[in-house]
Amino acid sequence: MRILVVEDEFKSAEYIQNGLTESGYVVDVARNGRDGLHMANEFRYDLILLDVMMPEMDGWDVMRRLSGKETPVLFLSARGTLEDRLKGLDLGADDYLVKPFSFAELLAKIRVALRRGRQVKQDDVLQIADLQVDVQKRRVTRGATKLTLTNKEFNLLQFFMQNQGQVLSRSLIASRVWDMNFDSDTNVVDVAVRRLRQKVDDPFEIKLIHTVYGVGYRCEEEE
Repeated sequence: MRILVVEDEFKSAEYIQNGLTESGYVVDVARNGRDGLHMANEFRYDLILLDVMMPEMDGWDVMRRLSGKETPVLFLSARGTLEDRLKGLDLGADDYLVKPFSFAELLAKIRVALRRGRQVKQDDVLQIADLQVDVQKRRVTRGATKLTLTNKEFNLLQFFMQNQGQVLSRSLIASRVWDMNFDSDTNVVDVAVRRLRQKVDDPFEIKLIHTVYGVGYRCEEEE
């Protein structure tokens, strides 16, 4: 799971980043609201932790400009009045945690927000170019052609499309799709991707699954 922390106070950001990294999350940090908004729009995150009082752009403005994105947002702020908490929730945040807080409570709220985010994503229809994946109905089409995938192929394609444009390492793919540690002596990921390509890419002119040599794969429509 990839989390964006938008926090201008260096020690607080470092504390949160170190704790979340030790808990198994991949963490990026933005030091002001403007950078945080740019990173939230540029990359795909599973959750955003957002401070309120920041330079460049405060958390309220960041939240307003994130309106319409499905990424769960959790406010972390020293502003703890009822009015502030209600304002954060009314703007669309999933939760509001007042500083100082227990790290155990933060982890608990993160787990709840991530579960809620995954439930929302289950209703999504994912699309790239003319390839469409109906997650709930587990239906895949490319243009007017219905594609028949195995369960593992479907899960692999869903993971690719939920992370469009990102370079995904073989180890990450193995852990997220197969729920296992990647063994460099096995080619299970490469074999699965090759079989998926035979159905999703090979019969069509535009290729969507690309090899990043020495690293892994990326799914996107290249210009």
